[in-house]
Amino acid sequence: MENPIVILTESAASQIKEMMVHNEEEGSLLRVHVKGGGCSGLTYGMGLEQEQLDTDYPDEQYGVKILVNKEDAPILRGTKIDYKQSLMGGGFTIDNPNAIANCGCGSSFRTATEAGKPEEC
Repeated sequence: MENPIVILTESAASQIKEMMVHNEEEGSLLRVHVKGGGCSGLTYGMGLEQEQLDTDYPDEQYGVKILVNKEDAPILRGTKIDYKQSLMGGGFTIDNPNAIANCGCGSSFRTATEAGKPEEC
């Protein structure tokens, strides 16, 4: 795909591949998605799957095969996923240029066209 929907950094890809090896799931596909919920209405999700669906946009970056459902693509377009290590541990960070509001906990967001149904944080 010329302009990827989700942009994976090399650091994030390395961490995902490590997790695949640790969980004995080498060769799995990384699904990036959104779902309703969270303080601002939408939350991010990532998980490993074995099969691509007809409704998926596939991509591959740094050796990680990525799936994004066609319904989630407009919400996630241009989203950058990184992995940062600090003294307190490591974690994935998600930077979505489509998000117009984020929750204080940092795991929920809203876009101009998709608000979802907020929950208490």
